[in-house]
Amino acid sequence: MAGHSQFKNIMHRKGAQDKKRARIFARLSREIMVAAKTGGGDPSANPRLRTALVAARSANMPKDNIDRAIKKATSEADATNFEEIRYEGYGAGGVAVIVEVLTDSRNRTASELRSYFSKNSGALGETGSVSFMFDHVGLLKFPKTIAFDTIFEEAVHAGADNVEEEESHHMVTCAYENFAAVRDHLTEKLDDPLEATITWQPKTLTPVDENTARSLFKMIDLIEDNDDVQNVFANFDIADDILDKISS
Repeated sequence: MAGHSQFKNIMHRKGAQDKKRARIFARLSREIMVAAKTGGGDPSANPRLRTALVAARSANMPKDNIDRAIKKATSEADATNFEEIRYEGYGAGGVAVIVEVLTDSRNRTASELRSYFSKNSGALGETGSVSFMFDHVGLLKFPKTIAFDTIFEEAVHAGADNVEEEESHHMVTCAYENFAAVRDHLTEKLDDPLEATITWQPKTLTPVDENTARSLFKMIDLIEDNDDVQNVFANFDIADDILDKISS
């Protein structure tokens, strides 16, 4: 199991996706609010909001939740201001970890994350300390009902870097700075993607043993349970037999 699984964000353990449904919606709501607050509530004129809405729909977030988040963010009475921060560090076994947050208290979040790292054989570092080990890219997932040749042709035209045919879908990869243009072109020509996200893909993976994996997962669980955390990325590589042991 590699740590760069694009859309699962390391939430494969112990049925965590079902258990964290409410937390997923809370994070999506926060992203929608920030997008709407900074760029307005009209998705046609706000690329970040369009991306947030695609993510919300792919997670089956209720429309009422979405509308409520946009309304709150665009209300003059809403004084909440979230700051976007990227934290970087090393987990157990030298695994590189990137944590993206939206927080209304930088000091609180930094203190909590530092504690998670230090108590689990890790260390929080400076910005840039591990991000050079990752590629910052956009990913778009389309259904197999669209022919690969069609997606490939349109993706090339849009400026994407790669198209791969996976077991249940097609995956388009593009540079971070081209994400909005590629997404909008493919949406216009093909339809809304199943998922669209910006991610950190590790350039190399770090193999870990069972004990290291347990410590690493414990730390990641703590990080993901923090309300300010939006995404976690890591460059671990865990053998399937080890994953089965620690997931049972």
